[in-house]
Amino acid sequence: MASLKSSRSRGASHTGGPVKGNTKDAGAKFEENLNVFKSDKFDADTFVQSKCQSLNEKEIRQLCSYLMDLKRSSAEEMRRSVYANYTAFIRTSKEISDLEGELLSMRNLLSTQATLVHNLAEGVHIDSLADTDTDPEGSAANKVSNDEVGEPSDMEKWSREFPDFLDVLLAERRVDEALANLDEGERIVSEAKEKKTLTPGMLLSLQSAIIERRQKLADQLAEAACQPSTRGAELRAAILALKKLGDGPRAHTLLLNAHYQRYQYNMQSLRPSSTSYGGAYTAALSQLVFSAIAQAVSDSMVIFGKETAYTSEIVMWATKQTEAFAHLVKRHALASSAAAGGLRSAAECVQIALGHCSLLEARGLALCPVLVKLFRPSVEQALDANLKRIEESTAALAAADDWELTYPPTASRQSGRTSAALGGTMAHQHKLSSSAHRFNSMIQDFFEDVGPLLSMQLGSKALDGLFQVFNSYVNMLVRALPGSIEDEANFQGSGNKIVRMAETEAQQIALLANASLLADELLPRAATKLSTLNQATYKDDSRRGLTERQNRNPEQREWKKRLVNSVDRLKDSFCQQHALDLIFTEEGDSYLTADIYINMDGNVDEIEWFPSPIFQELYAKLNRMAAMAAEMFVGRERFAMLLLMRLTETVILWLSEDQTFWDDIEEGPRPLGPLGLQQFYLDMKFVICFASQGRYLSRNLRRAVNDIISKALAAFSATGIDPYSVLPEDEWFTEICQDAMERLSGKPKVSNGDRDLSSPTASVSAQSISSIRSHGSS
Repeated sequence: MASLKSSRSRGASHTGGPVKGNTKDAGAKFEENLNVFKSDKFDADTFVQSKCQSLNEKEIRQLCSYLMDLKRSSAEEMRRSVYANYTAFIRTSKEISDLEGELLSMRNLLSTQATLVHNLAEGVHIDSLADTDTDPEGSAANKVSNDEVGEPSDMEKWSREFPDFLDVLLAERRVDEALANLDEGERIVSEAKEKKTLTPGMLLSLQSAIIERRQKLADQLAEAACQPSTRGAELRAAILALKKLGDGPRAHTLLLNAHYQRYQYNMQSLRPSSTSYGGAYTAALSQLVFSAIAQAVSDSMVIFGKETAYTSEIVMWATKQTEAFAHLVKRHALASSAAAGGLRSAAECVQIALGHCSLLEARGLALCPVLVKLFRPSVEQALDANLKRIEESTAALAAADDWELTYPPTASRQSGRTSAALGGTMAHQHKLSSSAHRFNSMIQDFFEDVGPLLSMQLGSKALDGLFQVFNSYVNMLVRALPGSIEDEANFQGSGNKIVRMAETEAQQIALLANASLLADELLPRAATKLSTLNQATYKDDSRRGLTERQNRNPEQREWKKRLVNSVDRLKDSFCQQHALDLIFTEEGDSYLTADIYINMDGNVDEIEWFPSPIFQELYAKLNRMAAMAAEMFVGRERFAMLLLMRLTETVILWLSEDQTFWDDIEEGPRPLGPLGLQQFYLDMKFVICFASQGRYLSRNLRRAVNDIISKALAAFSATGIDPYSVLPEDEWFTEICQDAMERLSGKPKVSNGDRDLSSPTASVSAQSISSIRSHGSS
């Protein structure tokens, strides 16, 4: 390395000579140094050892590093050179390919000429042999006679001239005449065999010539079929001629290959890019591929008919081309859409491809199932990503939702479609909170996108995925309830998403309004777009038309049941929370204990008969909720009634199943006295009374109250006293209950004939109360 450095420094110091002289000397020296590598006896190991003997380890390492850098720079320079001359390289390659084709044609022509010369030479040689075979000792007369006898016949002359004539036809590419003459030659050979008009040698020579020319014609036709310039009628003529020569399988394969090469060449003009529209690329590619397949099928049917061997081959070929097309579309159009959740763009690409592919069915090719099978994974990926985006977007809004119900904005959707095009004014008659409005809007968009994909059997997957997203939204609504006791295991997919708490009763009822409206009306209506029924039959959005559509689709009816069951889970959490708020204090003590009733008989103060405070609070809570529900559940009064029914049942069932309460009543240190029994009986009648007037007295609630009264009567009977001897008449309880409801609701007293049917605290007849008395006495 030191010697190398010194030589470089010496070379740099000699700058006194002329520049041109130095350049010439350097070039000559460089050329001289390269001569050692040009030698056939060059040994790389010996050369390296000779140069590195005087170098130490450090200098060798530096040299290796220098050579590696030189190698990298050389590779980079070569890469830049290739890219810079890429167009010229492609053009040169194409010219070389064309030149090779021309050389092949010249070689065939020269081969034809050589064959002609060879045949002429053979003919002269045969004539000379015929002359030497004549009798040399014969007289001149005999010689003349022999010449007359040896004169060739017309058939012999024809057999000698026929191969040359075929060569001329082949050289001039007169295919039809060549085919006709080959057939004629085979016919004459057959006649010559029967009539023995030709010698065996001449017959064998003629047969060989015909076979050779037939093969040569077949090769010419195959070569012509492979040329890119051979198209349309010229291609079909070449394939048909090849089939007439008896090489049908080869002809059919060449036909398919010609169509493949043609559309492959046309595909070179398609340049997909990451910024281009996937639908445009898919449309252009579909046009090329499926038009080529259609033309190939048409040509095959015209030339080969419906022969099984050929139809099987073209089906396999078309399937292979369709699979290759699908892979290109997935790579350049579907992959990016699927990863980004672009369900609409993915659906459009698939629909474009299926539309072009379905046109082949008129020609007997059903290739759409092939495309569906190959496209399905990508579309499923886009479907899942789209559902995930809906879930995440809704969760983000739920974190800041104030749970105030408002009408939806009148602006058009993001996709540019106006609200009128999305179902008319019916979709804008309901109030939802901001997160529910966003959820509904995205679901409408979702069904607009996934609707065209029914041909891919994605309807069930779309419904199932939407249910999972809705269930996740319901999980967030459950978590928005303060003090919710819902098991964390039920929050599948909700993770640790933050949600704003619904602090007031109005906000909590708004949670139920969101879920019930989505599950009962908005989502099922949107899902009808997946129905295979004729949409024109149901242009109106009337409730009757919607019901008919849902009844005709069992899958959607089952899906709606799942949505409703998810809402029931929210309803259960709501009722459990409010029931616990009624029954327990913040410290965990119970408002509803047996001591309330047991201690009454030890109290010497005068008793003012009135329902117990916990049932007064239950009645007041139900009244408040009924008033709020009347505003939030317009047109859906049944859901509000079922909600109040469920809340009342939750409180009463808790009392029925509270074992501590009944242990104290039945086996406590102090028995239940007459006053306690009377108060307990009054409380239960109060529940029956206000539930009946509010129209949420269910069979389950009536049965639970009757069972509770029966247990209390049985516990009192255990003391040896007849319970009915200490209980007043039904009218007494009815009057107190009516008075309590009027006082608690702040409404004036009304007669039974003038009861307000719209009020949740409307009056109730004494007959419903007496039924409980009779049940208890039975």
